[in-house]
Amino acid sequence: MDDIEIYLNMLEDEKNIYAEISNKTDCKIADSKELADYLDNLSGDVKFKLYISDEDTDNDTVAEVTTAFDTHCKNSYEFIGDEFLNLIDEEGHFLPVSKPRTLIHRDGDLHPAVHVWIIKEKDMGVYVLLQKRSAEKAVHPNCYDVSSAGHVPQGEEFRISAIRETAEELGINLHEGKLEFLGTHKSCYNNGDIHDNEIRAVYLCREKIDTDNLVLQASEVSDVVWTEVDELLASVDNENFANCIDCAELFMIKKAVF
Repeated sequence: MDDIEIYLNMLEDEKNIYAEISNKTDCKIADSKELADYLDNLSGDVKFKLYISDEDTDNDTVAEVTTAFDTHCKNSYEFIGDEFLNLIDEEGHFLPVSKPRTLIHRDGDLHPAVHVWIIKEKDMGVYVLLQKRSAEKAVHPNCYDVSSAGHVPQGEEFRISAIRETAEELGINLHEGKLEFLGTHKSCYNNGDIHDNEIRAVYLCREKIDTDNLVLQASEVSDVVWTEVDELLASVDNENFANCIDCAELFMIKKAVF
């Protein structure tokens, strides 16, 4: 059975949504009537997977398309809600193309992400706040990681994503001026099922943080801990320390602080 993957982007207009359907079906479809005709006359063993972006907004064209499939499609079809991400080039420029996150990780497409390192400086050194990833995470469960991290959804900028992720994961509401941009860093991860190729915008936060007042997002973070940066560098490769920390980013921190 052939799968036809169609992206129903809640942020796109009618013309672009039907252009996506036409491209994926190799059939000129410009409106809901032509889609209904196509589905009524479709032959062959075809399965449709229709990925719908997860924005909390209304889109009349997406509603038309889902209704057409529910009413006219005799073949197997499935509606799949997913976060859509913009694709990105090697120089970190956003491309005018977005794609479901699940398929990006399947296909290894380069996409944008953010990392926020929260630090505190003391007489004995510089300490970074590590989060312990939730046991529910598909990638690196129960491992120590950067203070806050996440993908950049379609239509959002790096810095806005960094602020949002820090608020969601840790309950810290930062002003954008409190984030110091350290640079970008490319990261590649492959476990056989997930091919996660990112360009990350890396930020430093020097705000005074009281860990007792944090509100951890249970699905993402199970705990936090302060660790001195040089001790952390010495421990990253210790097999008894479960982590997914990128040493290159720790050196970015040291360069910014010292």
